[in-house]
Amino acid sequence: MTYDGLLAAAWDPAVVADARPLPLPPELELQALWFSGAFGRDFRDTAGNTVRIVQFGEWNRSAGPDFLQAAVEIGGELREGPIELDSRPGDWEAHGHGADPAFNGTVLHVVFGDDGPESFTRTLEHREVPRVVMPATLLEEALLRPRRDTAIARPGRCVQPLAGLTAADVGSLLAEAAAHRASRKAARFLRTADAHGRDLALYQSVAETLGYRANALPMRLLAQRMPLAAAREAPEAMLFGCAGFLAPDLHEKAPQDTRDHLRTLWETWWKARGRWESTHAIPWKAGGQRPANHPHRRVAALAALVRDWPRFRKLALARPLDPKALIDYLAGLDDPFWTKRHTLSSAATARPVALFGKARAIELLANHLFPLALHEGEPFDRYLALAAGARNEKVRRCAIRLFGSEDAAAPWLKKAAHHQALLQIYHDFCLEDASDCAGCPFPEQLSQWRK
Repeated sequence: MTYDGLLAAAWDPAVVADARPLPLPPELELQALWFSGAFGRDFRDTAGNTVRIVQFGEWNRSAGPDFLQAAVEIGGELREGPIELDSRPGDWEAHGHGADPAFNGTVLHVVFGDDGPESFTRTLEHREVPRVVMPATLLEEALLRPRRDTAIARPGRCVQPLAGLTAADVGSLLAEAAAHRASRKAARFLRTADAHGRDLALYQSVAETLGYRANALPMRLLAQRMPLAAAREAPEAMLFGCAGFLAPDLHEKAPQDTRDHLRTLWETWWKARGRWESTHAIPWKAGGQRPANHPHRRVAALAALVRDWPRFRKLALARPLDPKALIDYLAGLDDPFWTKRHTLSSAATARPVALFGKARAIELLANHLFPLALHEGEPFDRYLALAAGARNEKVRRCAIRLFGSEDAAAPWLKKAAHHQALLQIYHDFCLEDASDCAGCPFPEQLSQWRK
């Protein structure tokens, strides 16, 4: 049995969906997923008409609908104008859109839940706006993450049956789970590429990787709001300005030896800020981060890649993919200012600090580049040869849950593909189980892997 077959046999999707409805993420995250093309571009509205997103438009940087200058084909008729996204249908009236002239031109209303009282999407001119209710299956697929954030980090019932499998059987199970995860990630990349092109899909993927867990969404938002072509005109100034990190008085807070650099950034940004500055702040998280992971440094690393985009793109999308060449390139990424600074206003550090680093490079390969390469014919063995990066909290939790301890799981924690496999099994079984392991079908399903 394949991993996909095991998964299909394990759960009744209708029962799972009824038992634990998928909680909606914050509206800003839904907007970022929509704009990335994560839900696709073909839908049906509540009247039964076909809806195709021809052009996703651009982020609105001030009051009004979420996306402007979009093009939508509804029932074969092309309509151009804004698109508004809301968590629930009733939010249109609750947020005052129906009485706001700024929403008169809206061509599509997209909502992500339809469990409230009946409501209508009408403008101030009493025109009904077509509405798409996002299917729960599309939302779940687009999120590519567990329904719940955590499960108890203690050994589960699968420890004993896993221990009874041969190393070859465990290896084949993890290989199939890793391939399953890679296919889902490749599909996500390709949806973004379909919506915005291959370069912008890569640009958003590397931005998300640089954000780590705390700032993955803010970094993706930044890459969506500041298009690659515009960023390449003056990478550091445009990205820091769009991120909301530049202000006229910033140089007064900075050490004397950084003020010239900040003045240069500001003099470039203020000329462009009228077009790119947004009244909707990106929700950066600076607290609780290691200094080297401060959002300023993450944006600086993205700027360095944008500055050298043709070379980075060639390495990232090369076929066959050369992991060593890419890791060496990213680990050696340098910047005269940022190699010895953590923030725009901090003093210089005594020692250089890696701008990208090997661990992030491996994450980029495992989460984005290898999945795409596998989809395009790269042999799985080359992916399996990629050494794992650091064990994060999620991987440790998976190891304990499935194998009993990190020591017992040690043979399966050396490869990036195996890390991905553990995360996928944990996602598909541990986090789908509401019985605290007692009713999870995975332990019994494991018997089908014995040769």
